[in-house]
Amino acid sequence: MRRTWVLLAPLVLAGCIKDSASHYIDGNEHTLSVRVAQDYFWKDAVDVTVVAARWPDCQRQFSLGELPVAEMDVELFAAGKNVYSLRAGARTWQIETQNCTMLPTPAPEALGAPIGVFRMGEDKFVFEKAAAN
Repeated sequence: MRRTWVLLAPLVLAGCIKDSASHYIDGNEHTLSVRVAQDYFWKDAVDVTVVAARWPDCQRQFSLGELPVAEMDVELFAAGKNVYSLRAGARTWQIETQNCTMLPTPAPEALGAPIGVFRMGEDKFVFEKAAAN
């Protein structure tokens, strides 16, 4: 019986999502990374976290909460020097990478210039840069 459960475990976990994608701001030492995790394939939401890093000065992880799997596109905007806004559906967040802190929720007109979007690609979570204007 135990062997059966061991053999079935990969099937239960096969539909789960656990991935991340990064936007490199200034090389490998200044980045914003978004992580998505779906613990069970039947769960219709993913837990989303963002990691702000500017080495060697700071690195911090922030939970953005749960998002429906159908709405897990996270848009990224530049809102000033070392200030970045994220938007997923109607929810917005703002992070500054000088000290790696979460700022108050920005007004819709204060999101900034689009940089790109974190989204599920064909087989993995990716960051796609915005089209150049």
